[in-house]
Amino acid sequence: MPRVLAAVAVLAFTIYCVVDAVQTEDEQVRGVPKLLWLVMILLFPLVGGAAWLVAGRPTSILETLLGPRGGGGPQGPVGPDDDPDFLKRL
Repeated sequence: MPRVLAAVAVLAFTIYCVVDAVQTEDEQVRGVPKLLWLVMILLFPLVGGAAWLVAGRPTSILETLLGPRGGGGPQGPVGPDDDPDFLKRL
């Protein structure tokens, strides 16, 4: 029974990685071309799938929208009372 569960888990992981790779836009794939990622995932299910999740998958949606991590604080004035030019005009 444990072997069956392990086989089902590997199969589910491989299917998830293949579907994720297929649905990813070509220009968002990191590292190597998408077709090579698919070959690696199918030939080496655990290693290829793990490599896809770590190195090939596009960055998260939040990073795309908010920018890379560690960007620090705000880049400029946040509100009108924090803007020196606005305060000079008062």
